[in-house]
Amino acid sequence: MFRNILVPTDGSALSRKAIRRAVQLAKEQKGRVTGFYVGPAWNPRASEDVSLYRIVSPQQHAEAVKKTASRVLDAVRREAAKAGVPCTCAWGTGDFPYIKIVEAATRNRCDLILMATHGRRGISRLLLGSETSKVLAHSTLPVLVCR
Repeated sequence: MFRNILVPTDGSALSRKAIRRAVQLAKEQKGRVTGFYVGPAWNPRASEDVSLYRIVSPQQHAEAVKKTASRVLDAVRREAAKAGVPCTCAWGTGDFPYIKIVEAATRNRCDLILMATHGRRGISRLLLGSETSKVLAHSTLPVLVCR
């Protein structure tokens, strides 16, 4: 039924739980997983006291995000290899991770997005937002949420 499962990850313990579930489901379905990481977009920071901030070039930022993505996505690769499930990984940057996640699912021809949620409620959800909720609202694909 599900041949290619996108599993967005931020490296958190909850994301690792979602990775395990995505790999398990892919193995049961004889499918594959696509790991995906979204890093922050490059944004020059302006401040009254520039000495407090280190100026980072777009290239330096891209290298830092690439390094983080590689480290975070290694968890997907290891889990998939351990289960014998085919795996590809990709990463991107953006101010709105939910948009990048939905785009990645479409671009990689995924038929399910399996992701974790922190389960925030009330004012913390209002203030911090929920990428999972935004993916649920904007995806045309099924989304399986893991806690």
